[in-house]
Amino acid sequence: MSKFSKKNYNLVAPVVISAAVAASALISGIANAETQNSLKAASADTLVEQVQLRPNAVAQNVTSVSQLSDVKPTDWAFTALQSLVERYGCIAGYPDRTFRGKQATSRYEFAAGLNACLDKINEIISAGLADKVGKEDLATLQKLQEEFAAELATLRGRVDALDAKTAKLEAQQFSTTTKLRGEAIFGVAAASDGTPSGGPGDKTNVVFNYRVRLNLDTSFTGKDLLRTRLQASNTAGVSSRFDAPLALGVPNASRLSYESGSSTALNNFEINRLYYKFPVGESLTAYIAPIGQLEDVISPLNPLESDSQGTISRFGRFNPLIRIASAGGTTGLAVAGLNFKFGDKVNLELAYSASNAASATGAGGVTGGDTKLAAQFVFKPSEALTLGVGYANAYTVGSSLGSGLNGDTGSAIPTNANAGLRSDIVVGSLIFDITKKFTFNTWGSYVFSNNLGTTGGNGTLTSWMAALSGKDLFTEGDLLAVMFGQPLFVTSGTVGTVGVGANTPYQLETFYRFRVSKNISITPGVFFVFNQGSDSANGTATVGVIRTTFSF
Repeated sequence: MSKFSKKNYNLVAPVVISAAVAASALISGIANAETQNSLKAASADTLVEQVQLRPNAVAQNVTSVSQLSDVKPTDWAFTALQSLVERYGCIAGYPDRTFRGKQATSRYEFAAGLNACLDKINEIISAGLADKVGKEDLATLQKLQEEFAAELATLRGRVDALDAKTAKLEAQQFSTTTKLRGEAIFGVAAASDGTPSGGPGDKTNVVFNYRVRLNLDTSFTGKDLLRTRLQASNTAGVSSRFDAPLALGVPNASRLSYESGSSTALNNFEINRLYYKFPVGESLTAYIAPIGQLEDVISPLNPLESDSQGTISRFGRFNPLIRIASAGGTTGLAVAGLNFKFGDKVNLELAYSASNAASATGAGGVTGGDTKLAAQFVFKPSEALTLGVGYANAYTVGSSLGSGLNGDTGSAIPTNANAGLRSDIVVGSLIFDITKKFTFNTWGSYVFSNNLGTTGGNGTLTSWMAALSGKDLFTEGDLLAVMFGQPLFVTSGTVGTVGVGANTPYQLETFYRFRVSKNISITPGVFFVFNQGSDSANGTATVGVIRTTFSF
């Protein structure tokens, strides 16, 4: 070895030798952080993706080996690491200032680490020291390069292939700002209204329904969302479309959660949602929707509300704060809303909704149809507990509260569009995570409704629901739930033809969702509606459902 190379042995040799010890361990750490238990089987494809596409895995630069919390002076590679870190800047730590040098490594990972240090040596040679590097040092480098020539060539090929694939994806992708998400529901439902066999109200049938949705989600800033939803289905209301004229006898008593809500666009694609949600500053989010629904702004505060993965009944989804004045004709509602965030524990949600101007009745618009102004405080005192208190003032045209639920309509209320009903709605909600697997949730509501016509008809309606659910009980992704509650019921005064003294309706529901795969779930369930229509003469409706959901 020349005089220069002996004097400057630490200039080259530590870089070369330590690459086999420390650099490869660092690269192995990158792979381990992403692939966990498959380190030894890590492929070149995976490694290149981790090194090239996830540079943040090594985000913490260090200037001294002492800054690496898991490296000790007694470690056998301490001197090598010290040279690499402090003298040559060839090694960086993880964001938590650890090195994780005891993790296993593959030849591909070692080759990547060696290549990084060879680049550092090339910089030294390019700086004008090439004629002073010892022959022994160059021989060592040459041997290492020959030993790992195949791995280094493979890595370069993988990088080139990834670059080509990335360029192709960028050129052929659907959109740089829009993501396409889809969902298809196939449902088999069997129902009976529970009246005596052969009686005038006896209705029993089985139907097969579907609903398909395509969401085009667009973001221009990364924090906003423009959603355009296309929907097609044949799932109008069970009470009116359960193979009419053999429909269930009481309107709105036993409807399904995944109904489309539209009876005029069966089997045809329609725009079901069109809204834009965007932040205003750090603590305010605004929402504007020519075609929307109140639940996009007012949180349902029900972990079982999903119509594709949760409850199978309409009653089990939303409380009257969201349901009343939500019909909106065949074209949905026009909705505007604000969400104020006060720290991490308190939110104030405000929303105004109106029947869409394009509704079939021609009475839609800002003030011409059903309207509602709603507010809700959401308080989360702990990770396990969420509380909500909401109020809404609603106006509905004619004789209905427009909820699509039991007991909200009656022929005794004038249908004059200039009259209608004015309602004040108060709701309290609670979600309590008993354990990581079990959750209890409940809500209760009062509706104070006044007829604005001249023939009277006003009163108080109540409704409540309580549920216990367990997730991941038998397999990952499964959900078991039992729900019991009281649909809308007149407790004082008279609303429609139903007055005080009628029979209190109740609903009991249970379902079990299990995941066939990441994108497919099957949910069998059944619910019973007692005293449907607030009249025991109507019997107990029984609805059994098997819902299969495909998401993509």
